[in-house]
Amino acid sequence: MTIDLRYAPASELAARIRDGNVSPLEVVDTSLARIDDRNDDVNAFITVATDHARAQAREAERALERGDDIGPLHGVPLALKDLTGFREGIHHTFGCQAFSDNVATHTAVFVQRLEDAGAIVVGKTNTPEFGHRPVTDNLLVGPTSTPFNLARNAGGSSGGSAAAVADGMVAIGQGSDAAGSVRIPAACCGVYGLKPSFGRIPKPARPNPFQYHSPFIDKGVLTRSVTDAAIALEVMADPHPRDPFSLPASDTDYRGALDRSLDDWSIAYSPDLGVFPVAGTVRERIEDVLSAFEREGATVDRVNIDLGYPLEELAEKTRFGLMQAFSAKIADSIERRHGIDFLGDAAAAVPASFRDRIEAGRRFSPVDIGRMNQVRTVLFDGIQDVFDDYDLLVTPTLSRPPLQNDSLENVRVDGEKVDPQAGWLLTWPINMTGHPAASIPAAFLDEGPIGMQLVGPRFGDEAVLAASAAFERQRPWADAYRTKLDT
Repeated sequence: MTIDLRYAPASELAARIRDGNVSPLEVVDTSLARIDDRNDDVNAFITVATDHARAQAREAERALERGDDIGPLHGVPLALKDLTGFREGIHHTFGCQAFSDNVATHTAVFVQRLEDAGAIVVGKTNTPEFGHRPVTDNLLVGPTSTPFNLARNAGGSSGGSAAAVADGMVAIGQGSDAAGSVRIPAACCGVYGLKPSFGRIPKPARPNPFQYHSPFIDKGVLTRSVTDAAIALEVMADPHPRDPFSLPASDTDYRGALDRSLDDWSIAYSPDLGVFPVAGTVRERIEDVLSAFEREGATVDRVNIDLGYPLEELAEKTRFGLMQAFSAKIADSIERRHGIDFLGDAAAAVPASFRDRIEAGRRFSPVDIGRMNQVRTVLFDGIQDVFDDYDLLVTPTLSRPPLQNDSLENVRVDGEKVDPQAGWLLTWPINMTGHPAASIPAAFLDEGPIGMQLVGPRFGDEAVLAASAAFERQRPWADAYRTKLDT
Protein backbone atom coordinates (compact mmCIF):
# COMPACT_ATOMS: atom_id res chain seq x y z
CA MET A 1 0.00 0.00 0.00
CA THR A 2 1.35 3.41 -0.96
CA ILE A 3 1.26 6.26 1.52
CA ASP A 4 1.67 10.00 1.29
CA LEU A 5 5.10 10.47 2.83
CA ARG A 6 4.35 14.09 3.60
CA TYR A 7 1.62 13.26 6.10
CA ALA A 8 2.65 9.85 7.36
CA PRO A 9 3.38 9.80 11.09
CA ALA A 10 6.96 9.38 12.21
CA SER A 11 6.18 5.93 13.62
CA GLU A 12 4.97 4.71 10.23
CA LEU A 13 7.86 6.30 8.32
CA ALA A 14 10.35 4.61 10.65
CA ALA A 15 8.59 1.24 10.32
CA ARG A 16 8.54 1.40 6.52
CA ILE A 17 12.19 2.41 6.42
CA ARG A 18 13.06 -0.43 8.77
CA ASP A 19 11.14 -2.90 6.59
CA GLY A 20 12.77 -1.67 3.40
CA ASN A 21 9.55 -0.34 1.85
CA VAL A 22 10.93 3.16 1.51
CA SER A 23 14.44 4.58 1.77
CA PRO A 24 15.64 7.32 4.14
CA LEU A 25 16.74 9.38 1.14
CA GLU A 26 13.29 9.13 -0.43
CA VAL A 27 11.68 10.30 2.83
CA VAL A 28 14.14 13.17 3.28
CA ASP A 29 13.86 14.25 -0.35
CA THR A 30 10.07 14.32 0.00
CA SER A 31 10.48 16.56 3.05
CA LEU A 32 12.87 18.89 1.25
CA ALA A 33 10.60 19.06 -1.80
CA ARG A 34 7.63 19.98 0.37
CA ILE A 35 9.67 22.72 2.06
CA ASP A 36 10.74 24.04 -1.35
CA ASP A 37 7.14 24.00 -2.55
CA ARG A 38 5.49 25.59 0.49
CA ASN A 39 7.97 27.60 2.51
CA ASP A 40 7.49 30.80 0.49
CA ASP A 41 3.82 30.76 1.54
CA VAL A 42 4.06 29.47 5.12
CA ASN A 43 7.53 30.80 6.06
CA ALA A 44 8.22 27.96 8.47
CA PHE A 45 11.99 27.65 7.94
CA ILE A 46 14.77 30.17 8.39
CA THR A 47 17.48 27.72 7.32
CA VAL A 48 17.11 24.58 5.23
CA ALA A 49 20.06 22.21 5.70
CA THR A 50 19.70 20.38 2.38
CA ASP A 51 23.25 19.07 2.01
CA HIS A 52 23.43 17.94 5.64
CA ALA A 53 20.02 16.21 5.51
CA ARG A 54 20.75 14.33 2.27
CA ALA A 55 24.17 13.25 3.53
CA GLN A 56 22.61 11.93 6.74
CA ALA A 57 19.95 10.12 4.74
CA ARG A 58 22.61 8.36 2.69
CA GLU A 59 24.40 7.37 5.87
CA ALA A 60 21.10 6.05 7.23
CA GLU A 61 20.80 3.89 4.12
CA ARG A 62 24.30 2.53 4.62
CA ALA A 63 23.44 1.68 8.23
CA LEU A 64 20.52 -0.40 6.98
CA GLU A 65 22.70 -2.12 4.42
CA ARG A 66 25.23 -3.02 7.12
CA GLY A 67 22.49 -4.41 9.34
CA ASP A 68 23.28 -1.94 12.15
CA ASP A 69 20.98 -1.61 15.13
CA ILE A 70 18.79 1.37 14.35
CA GLY A 71 16.77 3.69 16.52
CA PRO A 72 13.02 4.29 16.63
CA LEU A 73 13.28 7.44 14.46
CA HIS A 74 15.69 6.10 11.84
CA GLY A 75 15.39 8.26 8.73
CA VAL A 76 12.60 10.49 10.06
CA PRO A 77 12.81 14.22 9.12
CA LEU A 78 13.06 16.59 12.08
CA ALA A 79 12.83 20.39 12.31
CA LEU A 80 14.55 22.36 15.07
CA LYS A 81 13.39 25.70 16.41
CA ASP A 82 16.10 28.25 15.70
CA LEU A 83 16.74 28.86 19.39
CA THR A 84 18.40 25.42 19.47
CA GLY A 85 22.09 24.74 18.94
CA PHE A 86 22.81 22.26 16.18
CA ARG A 87 26.05 21.31 14.49
CA GLU A 88 29.04 23.56 14.10
CA GLY A 89 28.62 25.63 10.96
CA ILE A 90 24.80 25.48 10.71
CA HIS A 91 23.12 28.89 10.97
CA HIS A 92 21.81 29.71 14.44
CA THR A 93 19.95 33.02 14.32
CA PHE A 94 17.67 33.07 17.41
CA GLY A 95 15.21 34.76 15.00
CA CYS A 96 17.26 37.95 15.31
CA GLN A 97 18.83 40.20 12.69
CA ALA A 98 21.93 40.67 14.81
CA PHE A 99 22.60 36.92 14.50
CA SER A 100 21.74 36.50 10.82
CA ASP A 101 25.26 35.23 10.06
CA ASN A 102 25.80 33.42 13.35
CA VAL A 103 26.62 29.71 13.22
CA ALA A 104 26.20 27.07 15.90
CA THR A 105 29.14 25.95 18.02
CA HIS A 106 27.52 22.90 19.58
CA THR A 107 24.60 20.47 19.41
CA ALA A 108 22.10 20.48 22.28
CA VAL A 109 21.97 17.28 24.32
CA PHE A 110 18.35 16.47 23.50
CA VAL A 111 19.03 17.05 19.80
CA GLN A 112 21.95 14.63 19.93
CA ARG A 113 19.62 12.08 21.50
CA LEU A 114 17.14 12.53 18.66
CA GLU A 115 19.93 12.10 16.13
CA ASP A 116 21.20 9.02 17.95
CA ALA A 117 17.67 7.62 17.58
CA GLY A 118 17.97 8.11 13.82
CA ALA A 119 16.15 11.41 13.24
CA ILE A 120 17.52 13.59 10.44
CA VAL A 121 17.51 17.35 10.90
CA VAL A 122 16.37 19.12 7.73
CA GLY A 123 16.53 22.70 8.99
CA LYS A 124 15.93 25.42 11.57
CA THR A 125 12.47 26.96 11.97
CA ASN A 126 11.21 30.46 12.48
CA THR A 127 10.72 32.05 15.90
CA PRO A 128 10.29 35.59 17.22
CA GLU A 129 13.50 37.13 18.51
CA PHE A 130 14.64 34.88 21.39
CA GLY A 131 11.14 33.43 21.57
CA HIS A 132 9.78 36.52 23.29
CA ARG A 133 6.27 36.74 21.79
CA PRO A 134 3.20 34.47 21.49
CA VAL A 135 3.22 34.88 17.71
CA THR A 136 5.94 33.89 15.27
CA ASP A 137 7.14 37.03 13.54
CA ASN A 138 10.47 38.85 13.53
CA LEU A 139 12.52 41.49 11.78
CA LEU A 140 14.70 38.80 10.21
CA VAL A 141 12.29 36.88 7.94
CA GLY A 142 8.80 38.03 8.91
CA PRO A 143 5.70 36.11 10.05
CA THR A 144 4.94 32.41 9.91
CA SER A 145 1.36 31.54 8.98
CA THR A 146 -0.78 28.64 10.07
CA PRO A 147 -1.13 26.40 7.00
CA PHE A 148 -4.88 26.27 7.61
CA ASN A 149 -5.29 30.00 6.96
CA LEU A 150 -2.32 31.86 5.53
CA ALA A 151 -3.68 35.23 6.67
CA ARG A 152 -3.38 34.09 10.30
CA ASN A 153 -0.34 33.53 12.45
CA ALA A 154 1.08 30.15 13.42
CA GLY A 155 1.37 31.25 17.05
CA GLY A 156 4.57 31.48 18.99
CA SER A 157 7.13 31.11 19.75
CA SER A 158 7.64 27.65 18.15
CA GLY A 159 5.41 28.58 15.23
CA GLY A 160 7.86 27.58 12.53
CA SER A 161 8.08 24.03 13.86
CA ALA A 162 4.30 23.76 14.31
CA ALA A 163 3.60 25.02 10.79
CA ALA A 164 6.21 22.70 9.30
CA VAL A 165 4.58 19.69 10.96
CA ALA A 166 1.03 20.72 10.03
CA ASP A 167 1.99 21.36 6.41
CA GLY A 168 3.69 18.01 5.88
CA MET A 169 7.22 19.39 5.68
CA VAL A 170 8.47 17.21 8.57
CA ALA A 171 7.05 14.55 10.84
CA ILE A 172 8.43 16.00 14.09
CA GLY A 173 9.13 19.58 15.10
CA GLN A 174 11.09 20.57 18.19
CA GLY A 175 10.00 23.49 20.31
CA SER A 176 10.60 25.19 23.63
CA ASP A 177 7.97 26.46 26.03
CA ALA A 178 8.34 29.33 28.52
CA ALA A 179 4.75 30.60 28.48
CA GLY A 180 3.05 28.24 26.07
CA SER A 181 5.47 28.38 23.15
CA VAL A 182 4.82 24.74 22.21
CA ARG A 183 1.12 24.66 23.05
CA ILE A 184 0.15 28.02 21.50
CA PRO A 185 1.40 27.16 17.99
CA ALA A 186 0.10 23.61 18.36
CA ALA A 187 -3.37 25.10 18.84
CA CYS A 188 -2.97 27.58 15.97
CA CYS A 189 -1.63 24.96 13.56
CA GLY A 190 -3.86 22.02 14.52
CA VAL A 191 -1.10 19.71 15.70
CA TYR A 192 -0.27 17.96 18.94
CA GLY A 193 2.13 19.88 21.20
CA LEU A 194 3.64 18.29 24.30
CA LYS A 195 5.32 20.23 27.12
CA PRO A 196 6.59 17.61 29.57
CA SER A 197 7.27 18.07 33.26
CA PHE A 198 10.00 20.57 34.06
CA GLY A 199 13.28 18.67 34.12
CA ARG A 200 12.06 15.68 32.10
CA ILE A 201 14.16 16.73 29.10
CA PRO A 202 17.56 17.95 30.28
CA LYS A 203 18.93 21.39 29.44
CA PRO A 204 22.59 21.49 30.53
CA ALA A 205 23.05 24.90 28.92
CA ARG A 206 26.10 27.01 29.55
CA PRO A 207 26.97 29.49 30.90
CA ASN A 208 23.80 29.42 33.06
CA PRO A 209 21.64 26.28 33.37
CA PHE A 210 19.95 27.80 36.43
CA GLN A 211 18.08 30.36 34.31
CA TYR A 212 15.30 27.98 33.28
CA HIS A 213 13.36 27.88 36.56
CA SER A 214 11.74 31.35 36.59
CA PRO A 215 9.46 30.59 34.85
CA PHE A 216 9.84 26.87 34.24
CA ILE A 217 11.11 26.62 30.65
CA ASP A 218 10.82 23.25 28.93
CA LYS A 219 11.75 21.63 25.67
CA GLY A 220 8.92 19.92 23.84
CA VAL A 221 7.72 18.44 20.57
CA LEU A 222 5.09 19.09 17.93
CA THR A 223 3.72 16.15 15.98
CA ARG A 224 0.69 15.02 14.00
CA SER A 225 0.04 12.08 16.33
CA VAL A 226 0.27 11.38 20.05
CA THR A 227 2.34 8.26 19.37
CA ASP A 228 5.05 10.30 17.69
CA ALA A 229 5.26 12.63 20.68
CA ALA A 230 5.57 9.66 23.04
CA ILE A 231 8.41 8.21 20.98
CA ALA A 232 10.22 11.56 20.92
CA LEU A 233 9.80 11.96 24.67
CA GLU A 234 11.22 8.49 25.33
CA VAL A 235 14.23 9.42 23.23
CA MET A 236 14.87 12.83 24.81
CA ALA A 237 13.98 12.13 28.44
CA ASP A 238 16.55 11.00 30.98
CA PRO A 239 18.76 12.85 33.42
CA HIS A 240 21.99 14.59 32.54
CA PRO A 241 24.75 15.14 35.11
CA ARG A 242 25.27 18.76 34.01
CA ASP A 243 21.64 19.84 34.37
CA PRO A 244 20.92 20.72 38.01
CA PHE A 245 17.16 20.39 37.42
CA SER A 246 16.96 17.19 35.38
CA LEU A 247 14.63 14.60 36.86
CA PRO A 248 15.80 11.12 37.86
CA ALA A 249 15.48 8.35 35.31
CA SER A 250 11.95 7.03 35.00
CA ASP A 251 10.91 3.49 34.16
CA THR A 252 7.66 4.81 32.66
CA ASP A 253 6.73 3.28 29.33
CA TYR A 254 5.41 6.35 27.55
CA ARG A 255 4.27 4.44 24.48
CA GLY A 256 2.65 1.84 26.72
CA ALA A 257 0.71 4.61 28.44
CA LEU A 258 -1.10 5.32 25.17
CA ASP A 259 -3.16 2.14 25.56
CA ARG A 260 -4.34 2.88 29.07
CA SER A 261 -8.02 2.91 29.83
CA LEU A 262 -9.59 6.02 31.34
CA ASP A 263 -11.99 3.90 33.39
CA ASP A 264 -12.46 5.47 36.82
CA TRP A 265 -10.64 8.65 35.81
CA SER A 266 -12.04 11.91 37.10
CA ILE A 267 -11.35 14.85 34.79
CA ALA A 268 -11.75 18.48 35.77
CA TYR A 269 -12.87 20.93 33.10
CA SER A 270 -12.34 24.65 33.52
CA PRO A 271 -13.47 26.85 30.63
CA ASP A 272 -11.34 29.79 31.77
CA LEU A 273 -8.97 28.85 34.66
CA GLY A 274 -11.14 31.16 36.71
CA VAL A 275 -9.71 34.38 35.25
CA PHE A 276 -9.48 34.36 31.43
CA PRO A 277 -12.03 35.74 28.98
CA VAL A 278 -12.79 33.00 26.43
CA ALA A 279 -14.66 33.42 23.16
CA GLY A 280 -18.05 31.77 23.01
CA THR A 281 -17.13 29.80 19.90
CA VAL A 282 -14.07 28.37 21.66
CA ARG A 283 -16.06 27.34 24.73
CA GLU A 284 -18.68 25.70 22.54
CA ARG A 285 -16.16 23.74 20.52
CA ILE A 286 -14.27 22.54 23.59
CA GLU A 287 -17.44 21.52 25.42
CA ASP A 288 -18.68 19.72 22.31
CA VAL A 289 -15.72 17.31 22.44
CA LEU A 290 -15.45 16.60 26.18
CA SER A 291 -17.70 13.59 25.70
CA ALA A 292 -14.74 11.85 24.03
CA PHE A 293 -13.26 11.31 27.48
CA GLU A 294 -16.56 9.99 28.79
CA ARG A 295 -16.73 7.45 25.98
CA GLU A 296 -13.33 6.25 27.14
CA GLY A 297 -14.68 5.66 30.65
CA ALA A 298 -13.89 8.93 32.47
CA THR A 299 -16.19 11.29 34.28
CA VAL A 300 -15.88 14.99 33.46
CA ASP A 301 -16.83 17.71 35.95
CA ARG A 302 -16.82 21.45 35.45
CA VAL A 303 -14.79 23.00 38.26
CA ASN A 304 -14.09 26.44 39.65
CA ILE A 305 -10.41 27.30 39.99
CA ASP A 306 -9.09 29.99 42.31
CA LEU A 307 -5.72 31.40 41.27
CA GLY A 308 -5.84 34.01 44.02
CA TYR A 309 -5.71 37.20 41.94
CA PRO A 310 -7.48 38.86 39.01
CA LEU A 311 -5.88 38.13 35.64
CA GLU A 312 -4.19 41.52 35.23
CA GLU A 313 -2.60 41.43 38.67
CA LEU A 314 -1.62 37.79 38.32
CA ALA A 315 0.05 38.44 34.98
CA GLU A 316 1.83 41.54 36.21
CA LYS A 317 3.23 39.81 39.29
CA THR A 318 4.26 36.54 37.63
CA ARG A 319 4.21 36.25 33.82
CA PHE A 320 5.42 39.75 33.00
CA GLY A 321 7.88 40.24 35.82
CA LEU A 322 9.62 36.89 35.56
CA MET A 323 9.82 37.00 31.77
CA GLN A 324 11.14 40.55 31.85
CA ALA A 325 13.84 39.47 34.28
CA PHE A 326 14.63 36.49 32.04
CA SER A 327 14.92 38.74 28.97
CA ALA A 328 17.30 41.02 30.86
CA LYS A 329 19.47 38.00 31.68
CA ILE A 330 19.49 36.97 28.01
CA ALA A 331 20.51 40.47 26.93
CA ASP A 332 23.26 40.63 29.53
CA SER A 333 24.68 37.28 28.44
CA ILE A 334 24.62 38.30 24.78
CA GLU A 335 26.35 41.60 25.49
CA ARG A 336 29.10 39.91 27.51
CA ARG A 337 29.64 37.01 25.10
CA HIS A 338 29.06 38.69 21.73
CA GLY A 339 29.43 42.41 22.38
CA ILE A 340 25.90 43.08 21.11
CA ASP A 341 23.98 45.74 23.06
CA PHE A 342 20.26 45.69 22.31
CA LEU A 343 19.73 48.91 24.23
CA GLY A 344 22.66 50.56 22.47
CA ASP A 345 24.08 50.27 18.97
CA ALA A 346 22.12 47.07 18.16
CA ALA A 347 18.72 48.45 19.20
CA ALA A 348 17.39 48.33 15.64
CA ALA A 349 18.03 44.57 15.47
CA VAL A 350 15.16 43.77 17.85
CA PRO A 351 11.60 45.09 18.12
CA ALA A 352 10.59 47.59 20.77
CA SER A 353 8.71 44.84 22.61
CA PHE A 354 11.97 43.04 23.36
CA ARG A 355 13.82 46.23 24.32
CA ASP A 356 10.99 47.14 26.68
CA ARG A 357 11.33 43.76 28.37
CA ILE A 358 15.04 44.21 28.87
CA GLU A 359 14.63 47.66 30.37
CA ALA A 360 11.87 46.50 32.72
CA GLY A 361 13.81 43.41 33.77
CA ARG A 362 16.89 45.41 34.70
CA ARG A 363 14.88 47.40 37.23
CA PHE A 364 13.92 44.41 39.36
CA SER A 365 15.66 43.70 42.64
CA PRO A 366 16.01 40.29 44.32
CA VAL A 367 13.24 41.42 46.67
CA ASP A 368 10.97 42.04 43.67
CA ILE A 369 11.65 38.56 42.32
CA GLY A 370 10.95 37.07 45.74
CA ARG A 371 7.57 38.80 45.88
CA MET A 372 6.73 37.54 42.39
CA ASN A 373 7.46 34.00 43.47
CA GLN A 374 5.16 34.42 46.46
CA VAL A 375 2.32 35.24 44.06
CA ARG A 376 3.46 32.37 41.90
CA THR A 377 3.09 30.08 44.90
CA VAL A 378 -0.57 31.07 45.23
CA LEU A 379 -1.02 30.29 41.53
CA PHE A 380 0.73 26.95 41.96
CA ASP A 381 -1.56 26.02 44.84
CA GLY A 382 -4.61 26.92 42.78
CA ILE A 383 -3.60 24.48 40.05
CA GLN A 384 -2.33 21.81 42.42
CA ASP A 385 -5.61 21.90 44.38
CA VAL A 386 -7.34 20.46 41.32
CA PHE A 387 -5.30 17.27 41.59
CA ASP A 388 -6.47 16.62 45.12
CA ASP A 389 -9.65 15.30 43.52
CA TYR A 390 -8.96 14.85 39.81
CA ASP A 391 -6.62 12.96 37.50
CA LEU A 392 -6.47 15.57 34.75
CA LEU A 393 -7.33 19.21 34.11
CA VAL A 394 -8.76 20.28 30.73
CA THR A 395 -9.05 23.86 29.47
CA PRO A 396 -9.03 25.68 26.15
CA THR A 397 -5.46 26.30 25.02
CA LEU A 398 -6.28 29.81 23.80
CA SER A 399 -9.18 32.20 24.31
CA ARG A 400 -9.74 32.65 20.59
CA PRO A 401 -8.81 31.34 17.12
CA PRO A 402 -5.41 32.26 15.62
CA LEU A 403 -4.62 35.95 15.23
CA GLN A 404 -4.33 37.71 11.92
CA ASN A 405 -0.71 38.29 10.98
CA ASP A 406 0.54 41.68 12.21
CA SER A 407 -2.29 42.07 14.74
CA LEU A 408 -0.66 41.26 18.08
CA GLU A 409 -1.17 44.76 19.42
CA ASN A 410 -4.94 44.56 18.95
CA VAL A 411 -5.99 41.20 20.39
CA ARG A 412 -9.71 40.91 21.04
CA VAL A 413 -11.85 38.18 22.57
CA ASP A 414 -15.50 38.48 21.51
CA GLY A 415 -14.84 42.13 20.70
CA GLU A 416 -13.16 43.02 24.00
CA LYS A 417 -9.50 44.06 23.85
CA VAL A 418 -7.16 41.95 26.01
CA ASP A 419 -3.49 42.08 26.88
CA PRO A 420 -1.60 40.72 23.86
CA GLN A 421 1.05 38.94 25.93
CA ALA A 422 -1.17 37.31 28.55
CA GLY A 423 -4.90 37.92 28.19
CA TRP A 424 -5.73 35.20 25.65
CA LEU A 425 -3.20 32.49 26.54
CA LEU A 426 -4.37 29.87 29.07
CA THR A 427 -0.93 28.30 28.81
CA TRP A 428 1.41 30.53 30.78
CA PRO A 429 0.08 29.71 34.27
CA ILE A 430 1.29 26.15 33.73
CA ASN A 431 4.84 27.40 33.16
CA MET A 432 4.63 28.95 36.61
CA THR A 433 3.85 25.54 38.12
CA GLY A 434 5.90 23.02 36.12
CA HIS A 435 3.03 20.59 35.50
CA PRO A 436 3.13 18.56 32.27
CA ALA A 437 0.71 19.77 29.62
CA ALA A 438 -0.26 19.35 26.00
CA SER A 439 -2.42 21.02 23.38
CA ILE A 440 -4.54 18.69 21.29
CA PRO A 441 -6.57 19.57 18.17
CA ALA A 442 -10.22 20.02 19.13
CA ALA A 443 -11.73 21.70 16.06
CA PHE A 444 -10.85 23.14 12.67
CA LEU A 445 -12.65 26.40 11.87
CA ASP A 446 -12.39 28.70 8.86
CA GLU A 447 -10.40 31.12 11.05
CA GLY A 448 -8.01 28.32 11.97
CA PRO A 449 -7.75 25.40 14.39
CA ILE A 450 -8.85 25.37 18.04
CA GLY A 451 -6.71 23.61 20.66
CA MET A 452 -7.65 21.99 23.95
CA GLN A 453 -5.12 22.02 26.79
CA LEU A 454 -4.59 18.91 28.93
CA VAL A 455 -2.70 19.41 32.20
CA GLY A 456 -1.45 16.45 34.22
CA PRO A 457 -0.49 16.03 37.86
CA ARG A 458 3.06 16.76 38.95
CA PHE A 459 5.45 14.49 37.02
CA GLY A 460 2.42 12.81 35.38
CA ASP A 461 3.62 12.94 31.79
CA GLU A 462 2.15 9.50 31.17
CA ALA A 463 -1.28 10.74 32.30
CA VAL A 464 -1.19 13.54 29.73
CA LEU A 465 -0.17 11.08 27.02
CA ALA A 466 -2.80 8.51 28.05
CA ALA A 467 -5.61 11.06 27.99
CA SER A 468 -4.33 12.52 24.72
CA ALA A 469 -4.29 9.09 23.07
CA ALA A 470 -7.78 8.33 24.36
CA PHE A 471 -9.07 11.57 22.85
CA GLU A 472 -7.30 10.81 19.58
CA ARG A 473 -8.97 7.38 19.43
CA GLN A 474 -12.38 8.97 19.80
CA ARG A 475 -11.78 12.03 17.62
CA PRO A 476 -8.90 11.34 15.19
CA TRP A 477 -7.69 14.39 13.34
CA ALA A 478 -5.09 13.00 10.92
CA ASP A 479 -7.33 13.45 7.87
CA ALA A 480 -7.56 17.18 8.52
CA TYR A 481 -4.10 17.71 7.05
CA ARG A 482 -4.95 16.02 3.77
CA THR A 483 -8.49 17.34 3.37
CA LYS A 484 -8.12 20.94 4.58
CA LEU A 485 -4.67 21.81 3.27
CA ASP A 486 -3.68 22.38 -0.34
CA THR A 487 -1.88 19.10 -1.02
